[in-house]
Amino acid sequence: MSTASRDELVLVVPRELVVPGAGWRGVRPGGLEVLEAAVASAGVYLPRAVAEHDPSRKQVIPYLVLRDGQLTFLMRRTRAGGDPRLHDRRSIGIGGHLNPGDDGIAGGLAREWHEELVADFVPEYRFLGLLNDDDTDVGRVHLGAVFVADAGGRPVAVRETHKLEGRFAPATEVRAARPDMETWSQLAWDAIDRPEPSG
Repeated sequence: MSTASRDELVLVVPRELVVPGAGWRGVRPGGLEVLEAAVASAGVYLPRAVAEHDPSRKQVIPYLVLRDGQLTFLMRRTRAGGDPRLHDRRSIGIGGHLNPGDDGIAGGLAREWHEELVADFVPEYRFLGLLNDDDTDVGRVHLGAVFVADAGGRPVAVRETHKLEGRFAPATEVRAARPDMETWSQLAWDAIDRPEPSG
């Protein structure tokens, strides 16, 4: 996820509208209509510093996993990044907070695509499910809207090469990198890494 000032305004929705009851951990298929309805009826923008400490609300994060056929775009955070806790961590997700002017989830996803990646195309996004993880302080206040797109053989590179490395990798390499992934990437990969149906 891209980082920004803690006083940026971020979109939040009431938790009970999108993660009822005890919730779940991982990617739950479906739910985009429910999330979009919650954004339309009860979504508000709060300073990020406030939203980070309010578990009664969920910050909405569009989260894209980019594929190229059977390959997955696998990234690694370099040691040039500001937060040492993230050094060498792996990720398969491109995403970030929704800000005023994004024009909803689709608009925020498009902005993140252009901010995070260098590519001369915009893919078709396919919604996979809602990602929730209440096991950590960060996860308790965020909800991911996970999308998958296919590059179709077209070249893609990371934009901030001093902070990030990225390339398409086969499933065996992504599986091997899973222990070093950020939690959301682990959960997104678990939802994608299904055995191919037999004959």
